[in-house]
Amino acid sequence: MSDYQMPTDLPVDPEEALAVAAAALDASWEPFINGVGAQAARFKESRNDFATEVDLSLERSITDALQQGTGVEVHGEEYGGPPVDSGTVWVLDPVDGTANYSLGIPDVAILAALIHEGQPVIGLTWLPLLGMRFTSLAGGPLHFNGQPLEPMVDSSIRDVAVGVGSMNTGNRGTYTPEFRREVVEILGIRAARTRKFGSTGVDLSYVASSRLSAAVTFGHYAWDNAAGACHVRSAGGIVTDVAGTEWDINSTSLIAASPRAHDEVRTLIRELGEPTDITGPGRDRENSPREAERTPSEGENQK
Repeated sequence: MSDYQMPTDLPVDPEEALAVAAAALDASWEPFINGVGAQAARFKESRNDFATEVDLSLERSITDALQQGTGVEVHGEEYGGPPVDSGTVWVLDPVDGTANYSLGIPDVAILAALIHEGQPVIGLTWLPLLGMRFTSLAGGPLHFNGQPLEPMVDSSIRDVAVGVGSMNTGNRGTYTPEFRREVVEILGIRAARTRKFGSTGVDLSYVASSRLSAAVTFGHYAWDNAAGACHVRSAGGIVTDVAGTEWDINSTSLIAASPRAHDEVRTLIRELGEPTDITGPGRDRENSPREAERTPSEGENQK
């Protein structure tokens, strides 16, 4: 169980909020499955970054259910919402792994998390095409398909695979492409094996449930990372950025791992040079709007 416990000033009852969120995601289970193979409805930063009609419709329906059921506002991937780095807010990704979803690859997720003062306190990861549901509350334990799990196995990267995220920096990359490639290369050499599922939600749920020893991602969006970060902590793991600083929703990268595997990954990354010395021209975060500052006006209106 995590040292990060449920805050006492949360404006909702966590068990009740979790039940509302679980019901909302359960209601999305069938339409999610029925929509597999959906093609792009609109493109975002590139032709490889797109949303389907399923993304858009599920975000609307889940958002309505969360807001009506808990009174807490929602920040979704497709329509934005209130800032996520202060106060209490839901973050939502209705289809995590959209490219997989369009191709009929089952490693896709629905992700929801309740953020309080920059940290996740409730996490939900639904993998409808695999029949898997993960839930967590700050302080643990992790639940799988409604049943509590034992704390994660403190495995080594030499014994259990490491998940790696996308190396495609696009125009929002924070770390140089060279550094990203070096991280993946050294993990490929030193770890037992690496796996690239194409969904951060899948990666982090598999770490939390000991299917992976660690996962490394250079993505920084709260809707991708928050639910899984809550799961990993609740299962007894460690979640930081690649420099080893405790993860929060403004972090520019993420390492989630068992304690032993986390030390091993950090040791390997230090061999490449501290990431703070290698962050570079991929994205100027000082001159780009942070995720916490996005509003629906930068995309589409929610209604």
